[in-house]
Amino acid sequence: MHFADPLFLLLLLLIFPLVWYMEWLRRHKRGALRFSDLGRFRKIKPSSSLKKRHIVTFLRMLALALLICAAARPQTSEQMLQANYTEGVDIIVALDCSGSMQAMDLDYRKQNRLDVAKEVTADFIRHRLTDRIGLVVFAGDAYTQCPMTLDHDVLLEILKGVSITMGGTIPDGTAIGLATARALKRLDNSQTKSKIIVLLTDGMNNAGEIDPLQAANIAKIQGVKIYTIGTGSRSGVAPVWVEHPLLGGGWTNQPVELDEKVLSDMADTTGGRYYRAGDQKELKGIFNEIDRLEKTKIEDLGEHRYREMFGYFVAAALLCLLLELILSQTLYRVLP
Repeated sequence: MHFADPLFLLLLLLIFPLVWYMEWLRRHKRGALRFSDLGRFRKIKPSSSLKKRHIVTFLRMLALALLICAAARPQTSEQMLQANYTEGVDIIVALDCSGSMQAMDLDYRKQNRLDVAKEVTADFIRHRLTDRIGLVVFAGDAYTQCPMTLDHDVLLEILKGVSITMGGTIPDGTAIGLATARALKRLDNSQTKSKIIVLLTDGMNNAGEIDPLQAANIAKIQGVKIYTIGTGSRSGVAPVWVEHPLLGGGWTNQPVELDEKVLSDMADTTGGRYYRAGDQKELKGIFNEIDRLEKTKIEDLGEHRYREMFGYFVAAALLCLLLELILSQTLYRVLP
């Protein structure tokens, strides 16, 4: 409960001086009957009803306090109509699925880079409940694997099916510029204010006809921010399991060839950020930071309805006055 006009409550401060004044009047009031000697009356013990005579004054002051509270318009919340306005972010995840993503350095010799990236990306998607998210995969070429959608269950199923070079259907290589262009094409008709590309790769641009920085400049014109993520061991080499037809399987090391300058320049051009992930924990932290940076705007346009309660206070005040009137004319009546 709250008061619509709380300034009226300041009048409650007048009650205490008023009580004091009434008591002062009572004590200094001249008696209607006069006696030559009051000694005998002082020996009489006051009755219990006389001791409770102040209840009349209390009821009168309580009625006044209740009327003041009624004037302050007490209200209770009766109903709240919610009309949340949500403005989502349009996101394209561009995921490198080239042959080098087979390296097992992010989760050492347990999962390859692509599997770790898919797992972390899936967690990111699950947290973006009100955003449209799409998926572009790339190696030597780039393809839209899933257009932007709010049906994240479908998107997650498609993400599960992403594999190295998509089972050989995409030529090997790393077409960073072309992947960015594909993502921009998907965002071309977006009407949202916030549009971002999250591009994850472990290599340098060596395929496709589009330069990554040229694609970044186009993104800047379109108002699209690019967050680039470079993955790979910081040691400079990464373990890879290789099957040999005669010698069987075995571990070998491949060099980590990551063009951090290009990835950083792409992010800087568009107002995004470049991140370096040396292991699975770092990659999770990067996606969590992007999730915090790109927040969905939710505006509560709810309407609050209140129920006026002053009638109850007035009724209680009238009840107190009635009880005070009855008691003052019967049990606590003053004669004459």
